[in-house]
Amino acid sequence: MKRKKGKILKKISLIIIIPLITIILVILFANWKIPYDSKDYIYSSTDSIPAQKAALVLGASRYIGNVPNPYFTYRIQAAAELYNAGKVKSFVVSGDNRTHDYNEAEDMRSALIEAGVPDSIIHCDYAGLRTLDSVVRMNKIFGQDSFIVVSQKFHNERAIFIARHSGLDVYGYNAKDLTLSRFSSRTKIREVLARVKVLIDLATNKQPRHLGEEIDIN
Repeated sequence: MKRKKGKILKKISLIIIIPLITIILVILFANWKIPYDSKDYIYSSTDSIPAQKAALVLGASRYIGNVPNPYFTYRIQAAAELYNAGKVKSFVVSGDNRTHDYNEAEDMRSALIEAGVPDSIIHCDYAGLRTLDSVVRMNKIFGQDSFIVVSQKFHNERAIFIARHSGLDVYGYNAKDLTLSRFSSRTKIREVLARVKVLIDLATNKQPRHLGEEIDIN
């Protein structure tokens, strides 16, 4: 009886341990593969990044409660740096717009104008619900197969990996990141899991939730 019980416990342990090890290995692989494959296309200086016609600024909420979101602020600063350095001629600001009172694209557009970027060269993508959507729509809707992505480094790595996997010639310009804190640690933890989701999405040929008519940003 004791021997039979031991075999059952062993089987239960294997049922639990094998999937757990598999999950850990997938997480480790995703978080090695994405930075490794994107490292040659990421820049922190406007002097070295190749000039492109357009830049894609990835969305973030402008405020966390009543406090300005530093991720948003630093992305706008980085986009303005590219414009002032003459590295891009137009911008697509892409973010979530699921509700009437929440519009990342319009918030980024307003902030870029405040930073001195002309309104006429800023285009809003209201259907950038996820990074994959924003990157793919930049090609399929806005007609760009070569562009710069603006976000923090960890986010750029994921966006570039998606873009390069889709055959797009994309570079990342790193906005300033946050030092490790309670707020930033939550973002970094989500990023670890988001990278696993990228591999799943690409393996299953996941497409943007919304496409639509093409938009000329010439």
